Amino acid sequence: MDWRVPLADIDFGAEEEQAVQQVIRGRWLSMGEETQNFEKEFSAFIGAKHAIAVTNATAALHLACLAVGLKLKDEVILPSLTFVATANAVRYTGAIPVFADIESEDCLTISPASIEKHITDKTRAILAMHYAGHACDMTAIMDIARRYDLAVIEDSAHAIGSELDGHKLGTWGQIGCFSFFSNKNMTTGEGGMLTTDDDAMAERLKILRSHGMTSLSWDRHKGHAWSYDVVDLGYNYRIDEMRAALGRVQLRKVSANNQRRAALTALYRELLAELAPEIRMPFAEARGTSCYHILPILLPAGTDRIRFMEAMKARGVQTSIHYPPVHQFQIYRTRARWANGLLPVTEQAAAREVTLPLYPAMQDADVEWVAESVRKALPTL
Repeated sequence: MDWRVPLADIDFGAEEEQAVQQVIRGRWLSMGEETQNFEKEFSAFIGAKHAIAVTNATAALHLACLAVGLKLKDEVILPSLTFVATANAVRYTGAIPVFADIESEDCLTISPASIEKHITDKTRAILAMHYAGHACDMTAIMDIARRYDLAVIEDSAHAIGSELDGHKLGTWGQIGCFSFFSNKNMTTGEGGMLTTDDDAMAERLKILRSHGMTSLSWDRHKGHAWSYDVVDLGYNYRIDEMRAALGRVQLRKVSANNQRRAALTALYRELLAELAPEIRMPFAEARGTSCYHILPILLPAGTDRIRFMEAMKARGVQTSIHYPPVHQFQIYRTRARWANGLLPVTEQAAAREVTLPLYPAMQDADVEWVAESVRKALPTL
């Protein structure tokens, strides 16, 4: 469909094209110097000692779960209001996802009180997901982790450039995991990154990323190694040089684009308060500085969400849902233990959530059209 206002769009131009062309002309396509430079630049941007590029954020989450030592029947506490990969990555290790509730309909991030309620003698880690780029209550989460001796992994797929108390998200826990999927604030099409300050953990992540091998093809190409050993059960989670080149260009744009997202979000908040006051916009009270990855709203109770989205579609506005709760998917629903009780706030908010368009190239007039479309869609229900 030819949307008047699509849900998301990418900021690609001549710089990205030239960066990829240079890699192709250089004739080295697998992980090499471009990837190493991308990792150094991302590490400096986030403020972490180490950054390890991988093929996507799901791979990053899987490696993070392995690196903190998760094993069969360990339990990990995480939100259900997330993309399914967050929970799946836990299961890849044989550990058990235990779903905690979100804080409130105003703050759609995992509740520290609910985390603590779900801790058992089998709990080994907390996996905090920074929904829409807004920070979880990391001060409270890290305090819980210290008291119960738990690892903390940050799912920062939405949070490239977000900050809390002067620290970028992805640097609070032992490991941060980022996504460069095509709808993210910076994109390489597919791609992901792990960040950590732990030297030993970084070395293990690098080993696990590439088949458990002690040296890479690039090392041997440069004459730094002749052979290799295999010291762990690793995976092929390598990124390629073309995507690393795209990432380096995109990284230079992300701060300015995040500022534009913030301005657009402020305009949405102003217009929706005037035109559709019955709509609820979460995260009115800022915790830190968000990168404003997506724009979630909550429809009034009793609203037919599908009819609302169809009405928006009729006006050329693409919408989405972030997310169907993981514990309600068939594969998780049939394993009731994984849901570990009801999640009332998650279920109430998720049933009414709709995501509106948000991307840096949006014009103020686009936001005005979307807000007016929301106003017109509501009375038709």
